[in-house]
Amino acid sequence: MPSPRILPAAEYRRERWKNGAGWTRQIHAEPRADGGEGWDWRLSIAEIEEDAPFSAFPGVERELVLLEGNGMRLRFEDGEVHELQPPHGRLRFAGERALVGELVDGPTRDFNLMWRRESVDAQLWHRPLVGSMAVFVAPGETWAVHVLAGGAAFEREDGQPVLSAGDTALLACAERRSFLLEGAGEALLVRVSPLA
Repeated sequence: MPSPRILPAAEYRRERWKNGAGWTRQIHAEPRADGGEGWDWRLSIAEIEEDAPFSAFPGVERELVLLEGNGMRLRFEDGEVHELQPPHGRLRFAGERALVGELVDGPTRDFNLMWRRESVDAQLWHRPLVGSMAVFVAPGETWAVHVLAGGAAFEREDGQPVLSAGDTALLACAERRSFLLEGAGEALLVRVSPLA
């Protein structure tokens, strides 16, 4: 049976934004199932130090979650304004929409989930980690568990390291399976499902 794949925060690759206006730390990019260039879905953490336009991602849906900082105002070109407020304000929006991120009071770090809408669907939840939590993975799905605070470990998974704040686990298997997570703190859960 496949074991959880642990991605330590210290190993996330830091790179420039597509438009050069900021930095991101890539957690994981899933190659396209059809063999094309790029990814079907991607997890990253944006480091925003000043007001900046966001990169455009045609054909992509995205969800942004405030991780650290005093907030960010998303000002869309069509006039919509949405503020991500602490502790974990979030917004889901189309990657084609032109917008500028304006810092409310100092730098922020933001969890960024992006997925190609023609290939997969994705859902994101913010959950407390209190004792045991089961994650049920169906064939074809991938789940990501990103630890926001505290720590966690997978039960019955010999040799797997403890997840600390900032680490991410990827869960996938060919047959339906449950993974049991034991810990204390809070996490973001992401489920990515292929479209029929």
